Amino acid sequence: MELIETIMEKKYAVIVAGGAGVRAGGEVPKQFQMLCGLPVVWWSVKAFYQEDPDVRIRLVLHPGFFDLWDILYSGLPEEEKRIKVELVCGGRNRLESVKNGIMGIEPGTGNETLIAVHDAARPLVGIDIISRGWEKARESRAAIPVIPMTDSIREVTRDSSIALDRSRYVRVQTPQVFWGELLKVAYSGELLPEMTDDASVVEATGVNISLFEGAEKNIKITNPIDFKIASLLMKENEV
Repeated sequence: MELIETIMEKKYAVIVAGGAGVRAGGEVPKQFQMLCGLPVVWWSVKAFYQEDPDVRIRLVLHPGFFDLWDILYSGLPEEEKRIKVELVCGGRNRLESVKNGIMGIEPGTGNETLIAVHDAARPLVGIDIISRGWEKARESRAAIPVIPMTDSIREVTRDSSIALDRSRYVRVQTPQVFWGELLKVAYSGELLPEMTDDASVVEATGVNISLFEGAEKNIKITNPIDFKIASLLMKENEV
């Protein structure tokens, strides 16, 4: 009988939580502040685990936050500690932190290895968005979640401003999902200041970026009021 080798898909979630988060206020960075009984960053960890318990979760932290993380982790309910995470030292900025986060991941070939990069400041990411990301990236190599623009937008010029057609623009969210080999090659190149997310790093290698449906509730916590909004949304969903 002929034996057919089955290649098992490997999925990694690289959750970036290295920033200072000063605009959000508080005594500790926003990703470590409490939200509905758990640290902000843990909600993203939970979402990836609930979507697939076999996903490998890597949490990228500034080295100065490791002690704080130990304190927060020790205070988690025991049932939460079944979720295992690997800590990785962050870099001087987000791009360097992501580069550190994917270091050591075996890239595989084709879609054998998928890597999702997610900002810890988006604690309301749902398992539905995560699932759509894996699925879209499997077939397209690089996929990011987006939502339509609803506000009017203008381009500011030196002397004035120009109204733009908002139907031509979308708002970009995370997680952004890629074939492992593709993401690793992209991050081995020069990282420029104008590269504001992982998609722009990958796009610079000539790869087209596919879009999939994000969610309005997948907000990014930036300012103090965002904590109130996130809390209300979570209570609405009976988290």
